[in-house]
Amino acid sequence: MRLHDLKPAEGAKKDRKRVGRGGKRGYTSGKGSKGQKARSGGGVRPGFEGGQTPLFRRLPKRGFNNRWATKYAEVNLRALNRFDAGTEVTPDLLLEVGVIDKLLDGVKILGSGELEKALTIKAHRFSKSAIEKIEGAGGKAEVI
Repeated sequence: MRLHDLKPAEGAKKDRKRVGRGGKRGYTSGKGSKGQKARSGGGVRPGFEGGQTPLFRRLPKRGFNNRWATKYAEVNLRALNRFDAGTEVTPDLLLEVGVIDKLLDGVKILGSGELEKALTIKAHRFSKSAIEKIEGAGGKAEVI
């Protein structure tokens, strides 16, 4: 082993530039010279465009979007014909098979299409027409 073969241990050396701390790299230390961005806590808020009306205020706003609304993954009855008769259809099974992409706040079964087999379907919500068609085909609709 020679002196020129020595290297510091992994993680022992800092090579990140600590901006705005004085020291070896000059008094401005990578912050440029004066101005708002050179000050501690300086800078502008997200979306600020130098006094110009920001994009989010220039665009038109339409309607009301309720951020607390419950969103259901909707499944039509015709999509459930792929299962064998007597199968217990659950939200997890629908997700696994790829009928729905995400569970969201639950699963709602809608009555579009015809159900040709007797299935036990467990979901969070059912439309009235879906319940009628499920029971008409000899199946059961169970609310979770």
